[in-house]
Amino acid sequence: MTKTLRHFDYYQIDAFTSRVFSGNPAAVVILDAWLDDSTLAAIAAEHNLSETAFIVPGEQVHALRWFTPACEVELCGHATLASAYTLLYCRDGFSAPLRFSTRHAGELGVDVADDMLWLDFPARPATPYTGDTDELETALGARPRQWLASSNLLAVFDNASQVAALAPDLRALARYSARTDLGFIVTAPADHDEYDFVSRYFAPHHGVDEDPVTGSAHCTLAPYWGERLGKTELLGRQISRRGGRVACRLAGERVHLGGHAARYAEGRLFLDPLEPDCS
Repeated sequence: MTKTLRHFDYYQIDAFTSRVFSGNPAAVVILDAWLDDSTLAAIAAEHNLSETAFIVPGEQVHALRWFTPACEVELCGHATLASAYTLLYCRDGFSAPLRFSTRHAGELGVDVADDMLWLDFPARPATPYTGDTDELETALGARPRQWLASSNLLAVFDNASQVAALAPDLRALARYSARTDLGFIVTAPADHDEYDFVSRYFAPHHGVDEDPVTGSAHCTLAPYWGERLGKTELLGRQISRRGGRVACRLAGERVHLGGHAARYAEGRLFLDPLEPDCS
């Protein structure tokens, strides 16, 4: 008598980079049908990456969800890029453009152009923030020139060196986020001509102290810098330890985010056994 284990293919992809060991790593798990939410959360916690993406492929549209080690999220850029890379370059039978259905962000598209993968995401422009900023500035250890809010809080600084030097009190940020359910984007103009702006992203309440490269944050960064610089095409650099670059194109109520990806690993997950096989 043998026990039959449930097994699923998975891939680890570094997103918004052209080489491994940089960009933002995401696990991508291919499912035949949805597992229960507690199992999805346990798999994400086991991977312990900033995001694990789960895909149930369909004939025309592929279902997609994203989990941090602590919770499910409504929108994730780098894990969507990793998911598209997985289907197009690690699996057979898929071609661009791809369409993904999500629970909270609607339908998302991914196409290939200019030797990059391009995400079609909703724009999330920010407006002035009227909440308590003294507590936030104490947690950040610095005072930005401006606070804005969208699906995250956005702190705008005068120069890239200020953003690079930030060493926030992550526990204090987590306490604030526990009340507001908001992450924290910090940004400033780039200090050289290759990029238009730089950023960092902190979400300790959601299980990610500092995210290496955050595609969804650029749904807010691109409209802000596009308006401020008078441009519809921009290039951002996320200056985390691993670092990564995000190309941005404004398209009305949508933002197109371009980037590369690199395959680091692939394998198979084995979960609890099914009923014993007595054959």
